[in-house]
Amino acid sequence: MKKWNKIFLPTSLTLACLASATANAATVDLRILETTDIHMHLVDYDYYADKQSNSVGLSRVATLIKQARAEVQNSVLVDNGDLLQGNPLGDYVAKGRVLRFGETHPAYKAMNLLDYNVGNIGNHEFNYGLDFLMKSLAGANFPYINANVYVDDGDANPDNDQPYFQPYLIQPTAVLDSDGKEQVINVGYIGFVPPQIMTWDKDNLSGKVIAKDIIASAKKYIPQMKSEGADVIIAIPHSGMYIGNYEQGEENATYHLAKVDGIDAILFGHSHKVFPGDSSLDNIEGVDNATGTVFGVPATMPGFWGSHLGLVDLVLEQEGQGWKVVKGSSSIRAIAKREGRTTVPLVEADEHINHAVEHEHQGTLEYMRRKVGESTADINSFFALVQDDPSIQIVNNAQIWYAQNIVRATSYEGLPILSAAAPFKAGGRGGPEYFTDVPKGDIALKNVSDLYIYPNDLKVVKLTGAQVVEWLERSAGQFNQIQPNQEAPQALINTSFPTYNFDVIDGIQYRINVTKPNRYDSEGKIVNENAHRIEAVTYQGQPIELNQEFLVVTNNYRASGGGKFPALDGSTTVIDAPDKNRDVVANYLLSQTVINPAADNNWEFASFAGATVNFTSSPKAKSYASPNMTFTGLDDQGFAVFELQ
Repeated sequence: MKKWNKIFLPTSLTLACLASATANAATVDLRILETTDIHMHLVDYDYYADKQSNSVGLSRVATLIKQARAEVQNSVLVDNGDLLQGNPLGDYVAKGRVLRFGETHPAYKAMNLLDYNVGNIGNHEFNYGLDFLMKSLAGANFPYINANVYVDDGDANPDNDQPYFQPYLIQPTAVLDSDGKEQVINVGYIGFVPPQIMTWDKDNLSGKVIAKDIIASAKKYIPQMKSEGADVIIAIPHSGMYIGNYEQGEENATYHLAKVDGIDAILFGHSHKVFPGDSSLDNIEGVDNATGTVFGVPATMPGFWGSHLGLVDLVLEQEGQGWKVVKGSSSIRAIAKREGRTTVPLVEADEHINHAVEHEHQGTLEYMRRKVGESTADINSFFALVQDDPSIQIVNNAQIWYAQNIVRATSYEGLPILSAAAPFKAGGRGGPEYFTDVPKGDIALKNVSDLYIYPNDLKVVKLTGAQVVEWLERSAGQFNQIQPNQEAPQALINTSFPTYNFDVIDGIQYRINVTKPNRYDSEGKIVNENAHRIEAVTYQGQPIELNQEFLVVTNNYRASGGGKFPALDGSTTVIDAPDKNRDVVANYLLSQTVINPAADNNWEFASFAGATVNFTSSPKAKSYASPNMTFTGLDDQGFAVFELQ
């Protein structure tokens, strides 16, 4: 018995001492800051409206970055991607003045002032081609990573594929622990991009690179990072959060990436939302929208265009010779907030950032103010989602005009030509000011960019009448199903449906019956096989022949599968035009000199069957409302609310 006590007593003391030592062991707090989807909004300026803006700009996020750094001892800063394209400044650098080898891209003139630790490649980085991308990245004073883009070696053997970019990075990072002592933590970063770049930018990438699955790439490299001594692994996927069963090649893979063992934090982007805080993610298994975790992994997505800064705060404890994460949470901080019709700034711009790109900013202003035509009436997109619209009409007119010329003396001459275009600026997450609004009179290049904001390449697809109708069925997902004979107002617009997927097809006439359910779900799959919202489709006054062939003018994004539309996967493309859609619109305006932008009213809604429906638009829309629209007031975000008869 005494012998047992002699053994027990020292062991108990030892355990108590160890527990005390563990409780008192120094910890490290590490803050990770994220920017994403800047889309060349480096300064706080709206190039389309040609005025200063309180709601966009890396220069305003820079102030948040400095504030967040000052609050803690240890921090790192990452950018998620979609940086180099997205507004006229990006187009000016790529296509206007043209970036030369050895020059520093203005994005990096700005970002190099902020001491980024690492950057990730977004899908829009490929829009101007690989040569432009590599010229641009050469100006960054920080490394770039991407783990799922490989050199296309053409041998069909995946085992010997070589990464096109550095797939991951492990940075020894000096930090101060809770005792004030300096420690070194090995921080690992790994980045991803949607594999869909191979369809969205096929012309730029085919034969040069290949893109692989995000989750498979993570499972390949993260064990390597662990074996090479990474204490913390930060995943930076340019990928949103789709909730559902995972499919190979998933575009929005973040939800499933959080399940991959070994990831300590996720800094994501791509879908232009905010997390934590996105109400669509409430009550989702594994998602904590308050603490900002996904299956226990802290994650953040800070909006778009510099609207927010993302923060992840980790607590690390020593484990052997290394460190491990024991706790973490995430949050976001905004640069502005809405108060009724007003955007109130929460921070001022960092003038060092604005000054760094002043030369390119002024060049962009001159570039965008060039006159290309004249309009006899105002052009706006206030009602683009509820009636045929002049801003879309101009694009479709231009595309048909172009296609009529390009098919001459080809085997496609004589086929009927249709055109598809969507409203790119129709409120939504962009706010009540995010609409095309061009007053009558001179049309400048900035207005053309306002009508067509993406640098897409023009494509022509050949489809049957039946396939054209299915295209419209997919587009009709823009609308909620309306229940007949209800007096209480029902929201007409499905706000989760991207407006750039609401294609209006000109050259035919049709009705949309929103009292019927959607035929397609958000992923482009048929969910109601017997549902048909598109009715009374005619071509030249006669019912459309379902087996008749049509040429439809569109863009490379749609033609190659963007938006997951039926019969649009690249295989139906018959003309790869050498021009961009935006250039086509500009050349059309130059050729016409003066235009009447009136819509031809080729589509309309079927009867709402006794229901009252409403929609939101810009407060400016009140003076343009049709007799069948009644303004009822402003909502809490500053949008004007209209009832539609």
